[in-house]
Amino acid sequence: MLVIRPITAADFAALKNIAIESGAGFTSLPVNDARLKQKIDHAEHSFAAQVDGPGDQGYLFVLEDTQTGEIVGTTGIEAAVGTSTPLYHFQQNTVIHHSAELNVFNQLRTLTLCNDYTGASEICTLFLRESYRRNHAGRFLSKVRFLFMAEYPERFSDRVIAEMRGAADSDGQPPFWHWLQKLFLTIDFPTADHLIGVGKKAFIAELMPRHPIYVGLLPQCAQDVIGQVHQNTKPALKMLENEGFNHRGYIDLFDAGPTVEARLSQIKSVAASKKVAVKIADVQGEQTLAVANTALQGFRASFSKSAKFDADQQLLLLSAEFADTLRLHDGDMARFIVLDKA
Repeated sequence: MLVIRPITAADFAALKNIAIESGAGFTSLPVNDARLKQKIDHAEHSFAAQVDGPGDQGYLFVLEDTQTGEIVGTTGIEAAVGTSTPLYHFQQNTVIHHSAELNVFNQLRTLTLCNDYTGASEICTLFLRESYRRNHAGRFLSKVRFLFMAEYPERFSDRVIAEMRGAADSDGQPPFWHWLQKLFLTIDFPTADHLIGVGKKAFIAELMPRHPIYVGLLPQCAQDVIGQVHQNTKPALKMLENEGFNHRGYIDLFDAGPTVEARLSQIKSVAASKKVAVKIADVQGEQTLAVANTALQGFRASFSKSAKFDADQQLLLLSAEFADTLRLHDGDMARFIVLDKA
């Protein structure tokens, strides 16, 4: 069985392996021991903190195979981005150049550096080892964050974002990057990627263009990937769109991948989740349910068909094994959603 739980210091080696396996472009998990230890320590403090509003908290979870004890994935939530370290995007806009005398009317796209998402919550750091990308595991790893947010809405902003990885060429490099490198940054992509990952973002404000950029002046290869996602990211984007996330024109500075957003209360899995009492029973349901206990530091979540919602009694029936995995007993409260595709 696969179970989600908060990360601990004992998971450092596993998290480092995930950082290595995830490769370049996965800036939220840099291959840097000090930064990874800092992220784990920050997560432990965040789960332990008593808060009444979103702040500088980061909730990082690991997915554990209970049979082997192996850590096979990770997923996370930042409570409020951009409050301690600025979060930059390009905002896409349209400007009008019009001459009545010449009967010329041109609509021109521009990109403007901004930090409009300051204070928003961000779902991030999702990675699942390839051998486990089956049987709902990827869907669960994404949606379990919404179960946690639904249980603790006071810890998060009503505005939730997700940054999607942008398109890459055959060498794994983002075509959008090259014009920035040539004109403004003069450092290679791995170096910039590493600096972002370890939290050194001052160079963005110092070196990035301060005025709107006309998209039509960019190389065609850069124009073509604006707002496009990496081939491997398309399923994740589709899943978030089904949850109600929309792209409102904001893109990543370096790979031009879209940032999508939704209101927390309007996210499908948040709105559809139910919190009910548990009853231990010999049960085999027809649907796969993602179920979480309601603890904070002791948060546990998993998915199984050994669960069934009894609407008449307003009870969540769980097998003894499934309940034990989640550390739930008769009468405890749990939150669940249906994991099967609609």
